[in-house]
Amino acid sequence: MITGHVFIATSLDGYVARKTDDPEHRLDWLMKQDTVGEDHGYDAFVDSVDGLVMGRGSFETLLAFEDWPYQKPVVVMSKTLEPEDIPTDLEGKVELTSLPPRDVMNMLEKRGWTRAYIDGGKIIQSFLNEGLIADLTLTRIPILIGNGLPLFGDLERDIDLKHMKTQVFESGLVTSFYQIDQS
Repeated sequence: MITGHVFIATSLDGYVARKTDDPEHRLDWLMKQDTVGEDHGYDAFVDSVDGLVMGRGSFETLLAFEDWPYQKPVVVMSKTLEPEDIPTDLEGKVELTSLPPRDVMNMLEKRGWTRAYIDGGKIIQSFLNEGLIADLTLTRIPILIGNGLPLFGDLERDIDLKHMKTQVFESGLVTSFYQIDQS
């Protein structure tokens, strides 16, 4: 059975991105931290998944990067993007879907996926509401940005988490790993 997994960073005040129409500045606060020489586990996490599921906002932010950061398949959930919105160099690497979360997971499971990286604030919220997230790795960045897109918004119910471990890095980053209680 396929499971959803989250690995994401937030500002200390809980935002995953700035609210701006300029994708280059949505994540600029992340780049202010000197983390040279620190292994936060991201590469090992990405190696453990079959591919990524993200929303339009995350996708558009990544398009502003100089290089596309993923070798694994990416599914972008959007009701507004069209196939022509995918750059030609990403054809075969990025797929669009307007399916709801549970249907996306069923589609990916039929393709043989067992672990999906779920990324993007609103997408994570919708997958949490559907009970489709198995665990959450949350890194808090020691910066306050004052406003932005929150990682957690309105939930349809309480979601119980089991804290598994926390690691503090010399840079001030704090990473906590939680399992989601699906009962």
